Amino acid sequence: METHIGSVDGAAAAADNGAVGCPASAVGCPMTSARPAPVSAGEASLGRHLARRLVQVGVSDVFAVPGDFNLTLLDHLIAEPGLRLVGCCNELNAGYAADGYARARGVGACAVTFTVGGLSVLNAIAGAYSENLPVICIAGGPNSNDYGTNRILHHTIGLPDFSQELRCFQTVTCHQAVVTNLEDAHEQIDTAIATALRESKPVYLSISCNLPGLPHPTFSRDPVPFFLAPRLSNKMGLEAAVEATVEFLNKAVKPVLVGGPKLRVAKAGKAFVDLVDASGYAYAVMPSAKGLVPETHPHFIGTYWGAVSTAFCAEIVESADAYLFAGPIFNDYSSVGYSFLLKKDKAIIVQPERVIVGNGPAFGCVMMKEFLSELAKRVNKNTTAYE
Repeated sequence: METHIGSVDGAAAAADNGAVGCPASAVGCPMTSARPAPVSAGEASLGRHLARRLVQVGVSDVFAVPGDFNLTLLDHLIAEPGLRLVGCCNELNAGYAADGYARARGVGACAVTFTVGGLSVLNAIAGAYSENLPVICIAGGPNSNDYGTNRILHHTIGLPDFSQELRCFQTVTCHQAVVTNLEDAHEQIDTAIATALRESKPVYLSISCNLPGLPHPTFSRDPVPFFLAPRLSNKMGLEAAVEATVEFLNKAVKPVLVGGPKLRVAKAGKAFVDLVDASGYAYAVMPSAKGLVPETHPHFIGTYWGAVSTAFCAEIVESADAYLFAGPIFNDYSSVGYSFLLKKDKAIIVQPERVIVGNGPAFGCVMMKEFLSELAKRVNKNTTAYE
């Protein structure tokens, strides 16, 4: 877990803020009667950069609750042609909407205001963490000139320490970034987004309210397209894992496959179905994996959930002489109080980056998607497994 807090040394000086964002001459974003200048989608500013990055990674809707610490940032998100700002009635709704969006689209984003908004969205972000969902939680932060002043701001718990929100998010996000200056804003934004996608976990991104409209040489009108290098398997490990699994499965008479919730993390749903087609095995899904693979396939036998499984599904799975679980999470809920009647020596457990074959070897740095695809090419088709 990483936390990056920008230095106030590079923050914009008070005289340079003008009417952009929160006035630097006052503490904590007071209301002002001055009408803000319209935001241009072509400006090479922090807000423009963040908006473009969200679009580039696949976000077209940001779920938001406006507040005085994020208003200027929201103006820049609205100005981005590829983004739609979806107003929500409260932060918890925004967080859960981003959670559902990440399930359907691969990544989600929500925008809230400082502390009162951040603490309200926290439960949804914790849920996204437990479900391995990349949600980018963007929070408007205090004016960069307010850090270190020992002044008390509104929307806080009444202390001159602005880190309460950050500390809450440290336990439920894989990365936290507090942007308080323009010098490293580009790097902090890109790192936060990349970490969310790479770890498939939520991240926290706080941006000082006076910065979104400010230009900086590190920003450009059209940022270089975002690129995240894919994780690849260790070739020797992949080959060894596939070979051991093929030998294990080809000896079985009635093997079955069971899909788990981490198929989403590994983006391996299609590879799992390809393995079903190539092997001829019957397959089931765990309750938290419903929707990740089709349930209309002729080899689908239902939801495997211990004593409350689909009729006859548990009997088929637990009586098999080999079972491959792809991306499972075994907890008290998914196992109905740990009541599964499974034997370790019959199981192949495939996690997003690891394969364990029975009581035998474990293979690290093996990507699930690659592993299932290679396995589909080499496993023998079993014409009796589904009978």
